[in-house]
Amino acid sequence: MRCFRPVVFPLLVALVVDAQLLSLSDMYGSLHSPNFPEPYPRETELRWNVSVPDGFQVKLYFSHFDLEPSYLCEYDYVKVEAEGEVLALFCGREETDTEAVPAQRVITSPRSSLSLLFSSDFSNEERYSGFVAHYSATDVDECSDRTDEDLLCDHFCHNYIGGFYCSCRYGYLLHTDNRTCRVECSDGVFRERSGVLSSVDFPAPYPKSSECLYRIEVELGFRLRLQFDPSFDVEDHPDVSCPYDYVKITAGSSEFGPFCGVRSPGVIQTDSNVVTVVFHSDNSGENLGWRISYTATGSRCPVPEIPPNALINPVQSEYSFKDHILFTCEPGYRLLKDGEFLDHYQVDCRSDGSWSSHPPLCQKSDWWRR
Repeated sequence: MRCFRPVVFPLLVALVVDAQLLSLSDMYGSLHSPNFPEPYPRETELRWNVSVPDGFQVKLYFSHFDLEPSYLCEYDYVKVEAEGEVLALFCGREETDTEAVPAQRVITSPRSSLSLLFSSDFSNEERYSGFVAHYSATDVDECSDRTDEDLLCDHFCHNYIGGFYCSCRYGYLLHTDNRTCRVECSDGVFRERSGVLSSVDFPAPYPKSSECLYRIEVELGFRLRLQFDPSFDVEDHPDVSCPYDYVKITAGSSEFGPFCGVRSPGVIQTDSNVVTVVFHSDNSGENLGWRISYTATGSRCPVPEIPPNALINPVQSEYSFKDHILFTCEPGYRLLKDGEFLDHYQVDCRSDGSWSSHPPLCQKSDWWRR
């Protein structure tokens, strides 16, 4: 013996037909034409607004459908809409070239709401019974079904029922917008006389929403020379100078930049031993970044005059800060400096471009015996 559970439809639907508008906000439910299963009334227009929480979509299907047929559904019809777009228009009892019926079709809203409009005209000669529809909330997998770029996570997207959250790779921090991954990049000071610095992950896309500060500091007396890599890619704007991302350089009282776009700034020669490189990125873009090689060059000292019978090491065409020269004499001679004979004597190129001492003289080694 088969048992059948009777379908109980909400009394609310039948009682508020005169209001012309019903709002449904449960996670699931049913709706039907007025008076169902009796024939629906003439000259009736009734709309159901169905909404579920954000992070869900509405799925709608019909278990019964029996409306007056008409060309392009111009008499009686059911129209399903969402966000101003018609998702479906149904009428009749059977599918024809000009009439569509729901059959087994499932309609899904693009977001968390849809509306169903039922309309009947002035006649219902064959007394059509109307329709029964059912809706339910279904979870949106934002991490795989996203269609809006605003929903994208920088690194990792994790879906849960009713929403999603973002996380970042090791070494990155989640921005306050909970989607962008940024970095802390304003710590170290470069003190070596040569080195390389670059945007994080170069030549892969650099982090968004980051403010990076790089400081190069070498000994007083050196001047820093910066060489940008030819591969340079920083987000720009066709009409405004670097409003989004940029590289800016400060050296003493001089400023260089801001730089952006795809044209490398090339070589920047400074007159300072301290340089600050600031890199700013906003919350969008997938540009590849930049790299700088730097070297420190010292103040130049003049090539010294070599006294008679003296030898120097090393012999160079130019000398810079921190270079030194070792003076010796030819065989049979000795260095004389401040009344003292020496085997060798060193002078150093100083930060101001001068030598630490005048070259000594070379005297014959038997001169003191005379």
